[in-house]
Amino acid sequence: MMKKIFLLILVTKTITLAQIDVSASMGLDFKYASSYRDYINTSFAMSNQLPSFKSAVTFNATADYKLDENYAIGIEHSILIDSYNAQFGVGGVYELAYEIQRPTLIGYYIIPGAGYQFKFGVGLGLRFVSLSERILTEINYKSSGYGFLLKAEGNTLLSQNFYALIGGNLRIDKIGDVENNGKFIVNRNTKENLNMNSISFGIYLGITYTF
Repeated sequence: MMKKIFLLILVTKTITLAQIDVSASMGLDFKYASSYRDYINTSFAMSNQLPSFKSAVTFNATADYKLDENYAIGIEHSILIDSYNAQFGVGGVYELAYEIQRPTLIGYYIIPGAGYQFKFGVGLGLRFVSLSERILTEINYKSSGYGFLLKAEGNTLLSQNFYALIGGNLRIDKIGDVENNGKFIVNRNTKENLNMNSISFGIYLGITYTF
């Protein structure tokens, strides 16, 4: 009987402590993707060369569940969108656009305070790329892989349950060669397939709602 009472108290305490944070944010990633950069620069970028780190827009949604005052587990879905275009041939236009879906499972360490909280997260997840290339006709390619995430963010109280959010992250994504039914995009200079492996760091702003 005492054991059941103890378990009931423990469960009740856990539920009382538990909180769910939901956040939405938008930011910029500065991405180093050597295969992508070299393919563009050696094939189509006559004067508009890509830099070593190229910026891309990101949209992020996160939900996490507080296990106690200092620890939480959560899931993040981040979408990166990027594109490139250039004049090609006589009156032609070369276009390349891609989107990376980045769902990630994250463990957090939290430093709470009066009207603020800091979160430090480590995560691992799958990566999915959709890429379209248009030279004369448009061809769509896909690839998938995995990625690692380190992130740090600060939340400042705006009202009873709303926080302003600012954060930064570091990502290492191993995605691999893009392909369409066994056909690959090949860099004619290096003879290597185009892959979307990358290292990036990002900054983002948003809001957090705590239940």
